[in-house]
Amino acid sequence: MNILSYNPGHDGAIVFLQNSHLRMCNEAEKNSNYRHSAVSCPDVFNALGEMDEIPDVLCVGGWWPRDHYDFLHGSDVHVGYRGIEKRDMITSRRRLLGKEIRYFSSSHERSHLLCAFGMSSLSRGTPCYALIWEGSIGAFYEIDEKLNITLLGDVLHQPGNRYGLLYGLADPTFPKNGPYPRTSDAGKLMALASFSTRTVPSDKEKKLLSFLLDGPYKDLSAYDELENAPYLNVGVGDPEFRNFVGIYSDAIFDCFYRFAEANLREKRPLVIAGGCGLNCDWNSKWKDSGLFTDVFIPPVANDSGSAIGTAIDAQFHFTGNPKISWDVYSGLDFIMGAFDSTLYDVFETNYELLADLLASDVILGWASGRYEIGPRALGNRSILAAPFLKATTTRLNKIKQREQFRPIAPVCLEEDAAIWFGCARPSPYMLYTYVAKTDALAAVTHVNGTARLQTVTQQTNQLLYELLSAFKARTGYGVLCNTSLNFNGKGFINNMKDLSTYTVEHGLDGFVINGRAYLLKDSSAYRAFLAKSGTLQLKEHSSR
Repeated sequence: MNILSYNPGHDGAIVFLQNSHLRMCNEAEKNSNYRHSAVSCPDVFNALGEMDEIPDVLCVGGWWPRDHYDFLHGSDVHVGYRGIEKRDMITSRRRLLGKEIRYFSSSHERSHLLCAFGMSSLSRGTPCYALIWEGSIGAFYEIDEKLNITLLGDVLHQPGNRYGLLYGLADPTFPKNGPYPRTSDAGKLMALASFSTRTVPSDKEKKLLSFLLDGPYKDLSAYDELENAPYLNVGVGDPEFRNFVGIYSDAIFDCFYRFAEANLREKRPLVIAGGCGLNCDWNSKWKDSGLFTDVFIPPVANDSGSAIGTAIDAQFHFTGNPKISWDVYSGLDFIMGAFDSTLYDVFETNYELLADLLASDVILGWASGRYEIGPRALGNRSILAAPFLKATTTRLNKIKQREQFRPIAPVCLEEDAAIWFGCARPSPYMLYTYVAKTDALAAVTHVNGTARLQTVTQQTNQLLYELLSAFKARTGYGVLCNTSLNFNGKGFINNMKDLSTYTVEHGLDGFVINGRAYLLKDSSAYRAFLAKSGTLQLKEHSSR
C-alpha cells in the first residue's frame, strides 16, 4: 500500500510511504524556509516529483479546522487535536488523477503516538508505555499488544509552552502580555539550564515556580505583582536567572517522573514523542531512570513527524501493520545550480585533504545526499570543524549568528564514543547527553561538562564515517564539531546558491559537496593553511 500524507501547518511536512517503507519526508522548513513553516505549493510539487505512482491513500493530520473540523463550542481546542480512539479517525473515498483512492485522517495526538511506536525497533504487538510532551499535551499512555491506546493521565498542561515562557520573562525584548512564548525560546532555555549550579529555589522563586507550573501559561501579566517578579527583564545572562532555569527544568521533569514512578507499574519500554522529546537532558534522565526496559525517541519527535505518524496510522487502519522501515536521510536531494565559482579554489577531494584542512582550523559546510529528517543536523547538512578549541565554539556561533551560550555538538565514530564520552551504545540521532571524558574536546563540551552526542558507523553514514576516520588518523580523535548548516531562524540549506551566499556572508572557509571541495579564496583560515602547507602540497593531496 502506498500512502501520501501531509501535515499542512506548523512544522509542515509531506510524506510518502511505499509498501511500509519511508520513501520521502519533505519538510516545509527545509531549503532555507523559516522554521516551523507550513506546507506551500512548491513543497507539494517537490513531493509529487519524488513519486512514481498515484498513492492508494491520501491522509492529513488532525487539528486543522479548515480541512474538516469545526471549532468545539467556540473554544480554542479543535476536534481532532486530542483523541486516541478509532472514532477519532475519518475515512472516505476520493478521486486523484482519475483514480479512486482512500482518504484518511486522525488526531494530532494519535499522529505522535503512532510515529513514535511505528518508527521504534519494538516489534508489532509489544506492549509499551508512551509519553507525549509538547507545546500543548503532557500525558502518559499505555499501548497494548493490539495497539489499543489508554490514556494513563494528563500530567501537565502545556509543558512545552510553559517551559519556553520562562526565557521571555528575563528577555527585555519579549512582550510580557504576549499570547504565546516564541518557538525558538525552548531550545535556548535548554542550553541555559546547563549553567545552573543551584538546586534549591528561594522563597521568592517558589512563588514564580508555582505560577509557571500551575498558572495560565499564555500570559505573564497574570503573575501577581509582575513588576516585582524575580528575573523580570534582567537579561538571560544573569547568573541567578540561569540557576533558576536549571531548577525550573528539573521541576518540569520531576512532575512527569513522579507520575511515571507512581503509575507505570510494569517494566516496559517507553516511546517518547512531542517537541520536548528533543530535550537531550530529559531524554538522558529517562534512559537512566531504571523505570523502563528501553527508551526510544524518533528524530522527528516534534510536529515534523506528525505526517509520518498519520501515514503509519492509516497503514495500521487499512492493513493492520503499524510498523515501517525508514532511514533518517529521507529528505530531498541537494539542488545544484549556478553560483559564482570564481570565488573558490576547487579541488577533487580526498579525506586526507579534508582532515588536514579541518585540523588546521578551517571550518567547512558539508552537504551530502538527501537531507536528514527532523531538526537536528546529522551529517548531511552540517557545518564541520575541529573539536579542540573553545575559540572554535565562539566562531561557529558567530557564523550561525546566534547567542554565545549555545553549545556545539560532537559527531564521533561509534567505536570511540565510550572512550571520549562514556557512551557505550549507539546514539545516531543526537538525542542524549553524555559526559566528556577528556579536556581535549573543548569546542564540543558544554559548560557543565556534557555533550549532545551523535555517533556514526560506516552503515549509518559512510561518507561522514570516512571523514571521521581520516581525521582520527590525522589527530588521534575521531570527533568533529557538527552543527546545522542553516541561516538563523531557517531550516537546512539545500541549494548551491544559498550555500555559496552563506559561505561568503557568514564566514565559512568553504564547503564540500558531490566529491568536490570549494575553498573560499578570501578566507583567512584557508590562506593560513596555504601558507603553512603550500599550494603544491594541497594539489598533491587532491590528486591522490
